[in-house]
Formats: sequence, structure tokens, C-alpha cells
Amino acid sequence: MKEYTSDALRNVVLMGHGNSGKTTLSEALLHVSGAISRMGRVEDGNTVSDFDDEERRHVYSISSALIPVEWGSAKINLIDTPGYADFEGEVVAACHATEAAAITVDGSAGVEAGTETAWEHADRARLPRMLLVTRLDREHANFDTVLASLRERFGPRCVPMAIPIGAAGALEGAVDLLSRIARRGEAESEAPAEMADAIAAARDMLFESVAETDDALLERYLEGGEISDEELTQALHNGFAAGVVFPVLPVCATREIGVRTLLDDIVRIFPSPLDRKPDEGSARTADANGPLVAHVFKTTADPFVGHLSFMKILSGKMTAQMQPYNPRARGTERLGHLYVQRGKEQIEVPALVAGDIGVAAKLQDTITGDVLVASAETAVQMPPLPLPVGTYRTALHPHSKEDVDKLSTALHRITEQDPTIRVERDADTHEMIMTTLGEAQAAIAVAHLAKNFGVAVDATMPRVPYRETISARAKAEYRHKKQTGGHGQFGHVVIEIEPLERGSGFEFADSVTGGSVPRQFIPAVEKGILESLPEGPLAHSPLVDLRVRLTDGSSHAVDSSEMAFKLAAAQALKQGVLDANPQLLEPVMRLRVRVPSEHVGDVMSDLSGRRGAVHGVEPDGAWNVIEADVPLAEVQRYGSDLRAITGGRGRFELSFARYVEVPAHVQQQVVQAIESAGAPAH
Repeated sequence: MKEYTSDALRNVVLMGHGNSGKTTLSEALLHVSGAISRMGRVEDGNTVSDFDDEERRHVYSISSALIPVEWGSAKINLIDTPGYADFEGEVVAACHATEAAAITVDGSAGVEAGTETAWEHADRARLPRMLLVTRLDREHANFDTVLASLRERFGPRCVPMAIPIGAAGALEGAVDLLSRIARRGEAESEAPAEMADAIAAARDMLFESVAETDDALLERYLEGGEISDEELTQALHNGFAAGVVFPVLPVCATREIGVRTLLDDIVRIFPSPLDRKPDEGSARTADANGPLVAHVFKTTADPFVGHLSFMKILSGKMTAQMQPYNPRARGTERLGHLYVQRGKEQIEVPALVAGDIGVAAKLQDTITGDVLVASAETAVQMPPLPLPVGTYRTALHPHSKEDVDKLSTALHRITEQDPTIRVERDADTHEMIMTTLGEAQAAIAVAHLAKNFGVAVDATMPRVPYRETISARAKAEYRHKKQTGGHGQFGHVVIEIEPLERGSGFEFADSVTGGSVPRQFIPAVEKGILESLPEGPLAHSPLVDLRVRLTDGSSHAVDSSEMAFKLAAAQALKQGVLDANPQLLEPVMRLRVRVPSEHVGDVMSDLSGRRGAVHGVEPDGAWNVIEADVPLAEVQRYGSDLRAITGGRGRFELSFARYVEVPAHVQQQVVQAIESAGAPAH
């Protein structure tokens, strides 16, 4: 692969709803450009983009793939991203490594949840975007219908760049509205005469939107003056780069219809890295003569090459002989080799110029989000990638001691590769909790633990970290007396317990008078109570928010010991709690749900069924944000349910709010379930 200058590069993120034809389109682009001799099929598991075993098994993308395509004098770095919501982090990272977006829209399904999500991601990253109406050879596919729905949903600046010749099974090709040339495969000809009216109407739509971006062109257009194709192309480039014109292109990847037009349009109207203004917080533009700045936006592990760091060169030029400095790790990295990645294939290159995207292997201390610079003196700051926060929690239980020993290291490696995965040990339940964006991402992570790291785990729903407290005062007495020959054991305590305000924790008080409990044994009494707090008598959950006061007791001159008083205190506490109207506490989460307006009623009804308390609904354009408090036990798998209720359009955020008392009927069910399972709640 030859070396390209920054102005000849085009970095494009390909995104859209799942199963809308992104990977097939990537294959068609590679085939038409001559990079591959034949197209693979997603169903056959032999595409360039989907090379991971899990992708082949599930028949959908789980990771973004870099697909460089050489076309004419330009190189297009296409990043094919997953359409499934569980792998949204891949989309976010790719958006921040590119200058433009191409969003696929199924020609028979139209605007779907993933289309809207892709649009929002491009909007947040300030990316100009083109909409590709795909699969137009399918039954019921209709370009005009989809174009109308795009204009209705995203505005009248969605304008056609080409229109198809024929439809569904009779699809033959497409007419480029700029050149008015009909393309059927590699063959070019004049547009069909019978399409003259349709072409004229579509060109008017295109001309009007593009002319509105340039006052001089608009005036000439309104006066009926001629606008040359060159002027229109330049105005379209400017309007597209400014994000005020959104071209719509018909594409059928399996028949390679519209593919050459797409490649031509990317080269002629998409911005190069030189056209992109630096993001807020970034100090560099794509200047090949400037100091080196490279941003690592993705990390993977290759079974043959090892650790791979995908990076966008923001400034300067990176060569394989360099030893760039990592400001976060405060050290230099030895490169050795640089690659251009094509799916799973590494193509070695001597250098990467500003604006290009490439890969370095086996970097020791560099992780996703890091910046590599020429030296410590030229270090710059980059804002962190705005990755989505996971809400799907999975408890991991290793099969064997060997798995236990390897689990932490394996999880560390996985979270390095995918920062949207978080891992922590729950202090209350002592479970290892993995938080992901959804069930599919969790399942893939567990599969990678087994395959890549040899760690076998069971993945279960986490136990709810219940707590126990009391709601009344009580007095308890316990006499520990045991004679086993020789010295016996004797400890006698009398305690009073009372509830404290929520969040107060635990207090111990000593009110013994007259030496009924010798002073040297009082610390043992407190220790016996403290050691009993992690496992309450109601559901084996931690005891909180109570005060225990030692009021009386007795001792034996020979048989009393610290151990005897510890045991007596523990038993007295258990008895006292059971007599003080014990109460189970559960964590309540603050839930913010963002849904289209038409789904507000269904979501609120569902939340009520989950014992939720809705605090308010705030309008947000065509959306509404519902804020509610809901018990954690009711929303551990809320993501899947919300997708079902809203057709995949709902989003939510979850954060801990407080602990509250469990209703009596629910408490009874929880305690019975714990007793039936024969396992503690933690």
C-alpha cells in the first residue's frame, strides 16, 4: 500500500441499525476497488470485517473493523462498526477517529432505532453524514419511501445524490444526479429517457438544498441561472463538511449498484483530515510537519501479533523507528513495526502521516484513550472518549482455584481492550461483578475469558446486596456455659438494642456498673458483636443502623475468657435482633429513562409494576426523560425490557440513591427464597 498525503485521506465511520448491510457494503467496496478478488458473505462467516470467531458464530459484528480502500488518488479509511446496541462503545470510538459518517438505512425497513442512534452519535461528534439506502433489491424496498421518511425524521436537508433504476427484483443500477450518468455495474450510459422527470425533480431538490448554503449560488438559482457541475460539487462539499447538507445515496451491495458512485462521492465531497477543525480540548490539527500527536482509540489482542493499538495520527508523522512518549504512563514506547489493518490482516508500512489511521503492535503501557507524542516537552491533553456507561451487571463465579487465580489478570486485559466493560468486587455480596452495556456483550466477554485466557466462569444475575436493621427496641440476654473437663467456658451478657437513623451505621456503648462484666472482657463483647454484624439473622445480610448497649452480665473467676464473652455477645445480638422487629433493607436506584413521547405511558406503567416511584417527566424535543426511583432487584435486567417496550429506542441511566425498607410481603418472599436456596443473600 503506497504512502498518501493528508489531503488524499478520507476517514469514514460506517454505522447504522443492526442487519442493515454495513459489512456487506464493506465487502463490496473492497471488491470494486480491487482489494479482494471475491466478496464474502456474512452468513458464511468469510467477510473481511467479521473475522472474530464469536462474530462468525453469532452472525453479527461485535467489534469495529478498519477497512482501508484505495480509490483513484485517495485512500479511504472505512471503519465498519457494530449495529447492535451492546457494542455502542465501538461506534463512539470510531466517530472520534473519523471526519465523516456514512449511515446505512435498510431500503425495506426505513428509519429504525439504530438509524436514530447512529445519527445522534454523528451529531455529538460533529460529523457530516451521508445516508445510504441499502438492500434495494429486497421485496418491498422503496427508495422514495425511505427518502421521505429520512426527510421527515432528520429534516429537508436530506437530499438525494442519485436515484435507482428499477426497484426490488427489477433493480438495474442508479443515476448519478451530478453527472446525470446511469451506472449499471461497471457500465456507464445516458440516463433512461423515461426517468427524465424523476431525475429533474431530484436534481431540483439537490440544487435547492445545496444552493441555500451559498448566497451567490442561491441568488443565481432563484433567478434561473445556470450552475455548473463543478460549482455544485464544490458547494456540496462545503455544505456537507459544514453538516448542513446530508446526501442520500441508493446502494445495493450484493449487486454492486451505487458502490462506485459512493466511492467517487467520498473522494470528491467528503472532508479530508485537513478540513476538520480540531475538537475542543485538542491542540493539534492534521499538520504533517507538526510535532507528533497520535490518539489511541481502540485496543485489541491478536492471537499471532499480540496487543494491537489502533491510532489516529492527529499531527506530525509516525515512523517505525520512533520511540514516542506516553504522558499518562510517563514513559516511552518502542514501536518497531507499523501497520495498516484490513480486517484481521496487518499490512506493514514504514510510516503513518497526519490524518491517517494505523496500528502499532505490542506497546507495553499504552491503553485505549492514551496519546503518544514526540517527547515529554510536546505533551498535549486530549478529552477522554465519551464512552457509554454500562448498566447490565453479571456475577462471575470461577469454576476452579486455577480459574480464580487467573481471573483478575484476564479481566484486566479485557477491560483494557474494551473500556465500556467495568469490573469490581461487591463489598456486600463479595461477588465479582462485571458491568456491560447488555447481555450480548457480557456473553461475548465470558466466551473470550474461556477462549483467550483459559478462564472458565459461570455468569449469573448478581445477588441483591440487601441489608438488615431493626425497627424497635429490644433487650436480650445470653449465658454461654460449657463444661468439657478441666476449665470450662462461661460468659454472660445482657444487652439492649435500638434502631438508629438510616445511614448511621453501628454504635456500641458500655453501661455496665459494679463490675458485673470485668473490664478486660468488654472489648471481647464488642468484638463478638462486630464480627456478627456482616451476617444478620434474617437473611444473612449485613446488620446496619443500630446501637448495642452492654448493660449487665456476670463472670466466673476460673471459666470466663474472651472467647466465652465473644460467643455470648454474638448469640445475644442474634436473639435481640429477632425480637426487635427485624427489617430488610434494599438498594433503590435513581433511574433516568429517555424515550420517544409515544412510549412514555408504557414505560411509566412498567415502572409502576416494578415498585417504582416516578418523580417527573421532562420534555426533550420529540423525547421525554422520565426520572424515577426503583429497587435494584426490579431493574437488574431492565435494559432488555426497555428495548422490548420501546422498539430499541429507549435509553436509561442508573445510579445508586439510598437504602429503604422492603415492603412486608416482598420481605417474606425474599427471605423464603434465600432459605429455599440454602445460600446467604451475600
